[in-house]
Order: sequence, then C-alpha cells, then structure tokens
Amino acid sequence: METVLIKNVSLAAKRQPSELISILVIDGKFADTFSSDKNFAGATTLDFEGLQILPGFIDVHNHGAVGVDVNEADADGLLEIGRFLAKHGVTAWMPTLVPDSDDNYRRVISEIDRLMLLQKDQNVAQAVGVHYEGVFANEKMCGALRPEYFKSFTGTQVDELPHLRHGVHMTTFAPEVEGGVPLAYRLVQEGWVASIGHTRADIETLDKAYEAGARHITHFYNAMTGLHHRDVGVVGWALTNPHVTFDIIADGIHSNPKMLDFACRTKTPEKVALISDSVAPTGLGDGPFELWGETITVESGRTRNERGSIAGSVITMLDAVNNMRRLGFSNSDVALMASRNPARLLGIDAERGSIELGKRADFTALDSEGDVVLTMIGGRVVFDAQRSELHA
Repeated sequence: METVLIKNVSLAAKRQPSELISILVIDGKFADTFSSDKNFAGATTLDFEGLQILPGFIDVHNHGAVGVDVNEADADGLLEIGRFLAKHGVTAWMPTLVPDSDDNYRRVISEIDRLMLLQKDQNVAQAVGVHYEGVFANEKMCGALRPEYFKSFTGTQVDELPHLRHGVHMTTFAPEVEGGVPLAYRLVQEGWVASIGHTRADIETLDKAYEAGARHITHFYNAMTGLHHRDVGVVGWALTNPHVTFDIIADGIHSNPKMLDFACRTKTPEKVALISDSVAPTGLGDGPFELWGETITVESGRTRNERGSIAGSVITMLDAVNNMRRLGFSNSDVALMASRNPARLLGIDAERGSIELGKRADFTALDSEGDVVLTMIGGRVVFDAQRSELHA
C-alpha cells in the first residue's frame, strides 16, 4: 500500500482562503488532512510550497487533440490524447464520437475498450466511457456534424450502437427527431446519459424529453434555438427550468464572453459543466487540417470548416478554467464546473470530482499564472512540469 504525503498546499476549491495544509494519500485515495508542520513516517513526501490544488478536470466532450481524432484513433492514439490532457490538468475524459458509419463505430468502441485496459498504469487522463454526439440530431442544426450519418429512432437503434464492456455511455440527441422522446426514455432506462443538443425542439417536446429523463443540454447556446422574449427557444427553456443542467464551451469564440458570463451566473455554477469540445488540431497551433472528411482551418484559435461553420474548439479544460477565472468566477466555482458537476453528470461523483476523504486522489496543482505544475491521478503523479514529462 503506497502512502504519499503532500505538504504545504492550499485547497483552491474552498470559498475562503485557507492556511496551508498537508494531505495524506493512501492507496490512491485521499485519506487525511492536517496542518503542514506534521510529518508521516514512511510516506513519500511532496512539498508543494504553497501551490493551489483543484480537483482533476473531467472533460465529458472531447473529440481529440495533438493530431489524433477520436473517430479515426486506435488505442495508442487515444493514449496520446490522454497524455496531452493530463499535462493540462484533466484526470478523466469521455472520448466523443461524431456521427459515423456503424462499422467505424464498432472499430472505435473496440479501441476504447482496449484503451481502458491499457490506461491504468499509463501517465494519461483516464477515459471513463464514450459520448456519441449527434447520432440522433436535427439536420437543420447539424453544425459541423455530418448529416449523412444521422439516424431517427424506431425502437432498436440504441441497441445497435456499439457498447463498451465497461464505462459510462452518453449521447447527445434532438428530441424532435422521429422517435426522439421514446429514445430519451430508452436511453435513461438503459443507464445512458441523455443530453439534448443539435436541436430546435419546441417547449412541449422539450418538456416531454425532460419527463422522460433528459435533464442536460450539450454545448449551451450552440446548435440550438436562442432566446427571444416571445419565443423561449431551447436556450430560454434551459435557463428557466431549475432542474436542467448544461455544459458550455468557455473559449470566448463559441459564445461571446459576456453571454458566457450571463449564462453561467444565471444558471449558477452549481448547474454548469465546462467542456473543451476540442478537436484533433488542439495543441498544434494554426493551419489547415483534414478532419471528418473535409479541411478544417484553425486561425487565431478559431476553427472553421469548408461550410464556414465553427468545427469544435482547440482549447483545453485548463483554458476553459482560466477563462472563467478571468471572468471573475472563483476557484470554488470553477472546481464545481470543471470537476464536480461533470462527475455528477456521468454518475461517477462517488469516486471523482472533488477533494474529499475516501475519494480518488485525482487533482491538479496550478501556479499563480494558472499553469499546471503537477497532475496526480489515483495517487500517482502523471505529469510534473519540473520533470517535463513522466513516462509509464
């Protein structure tokens, strides 16, 4: 049983500034906290010298990074994404698929299964499931998705979507498509996370989807009808239903920063999850890239496909967190939005998403500039900026 003593840290997730403390990690879990002047015999000691720590970020919507696209990846490529994410404070993630052929779905799901067998002892963010985005979407709200692969629901297609052997299953769907409300019932019945998105559903249909158990909205504002004082739209419905949560891309491009601030303060950080919606060019800078059968251009951090639509983002969860901090959200707010709320959405909050005794020791330490100094997953250091990169 491995014991690690983490000394002289500040819990950034607390609302009030706190004195420096020490955290004891035993067998990969938070075991105790006490004043920093104490030592623990036999423990490996890490002195953080006053750094703030946040719960590890959980990205529920990630299409890729460092040149690797989830739809085209094998397990080794997915490990490369996970390694990049760990450097940016992410400890858990959901590989996210855009609409594709059934054959390729089967192939990728097999590779994610293989990833989940390989990743435990690797210095990578841990994949915890799969997110199918837009399989059942409205063609008029397709965004950068490929409508030729869209489906309607007639009672069997959820069973036909390949399932992982283990892990969380999530799908983003439009409740107004053929069979959309029965689809919501089926997804919830089978334990999937049913998230509304790529939709122009009316209020009556949204209410029916809500009654069926769909309580979350994918990338709020984007690929949905907006708010008007005589036409509530999907945006207005989500803001006015107190039991609906949403995730949002905090890059300042998908939504104007003022509207980003408005949405998150109106809904409150208790009910918002940050996502990256990152795509394969993330981490590679500007330029043209081949993605999803077309050329995607990245210029000054903005993606654009051949139809002129935004095609995902090139931010990390760390970028999202720092953008929200610049808007005046507290560390406790961003800890909710980047960690606890995503964990709750996925139903994995009993083990992940917050720094609490008994939970997995998944956290990231940030310096005063908001850069990641160290990331720990399950009590194991997977990234240390002082040592550049650790190798499993």
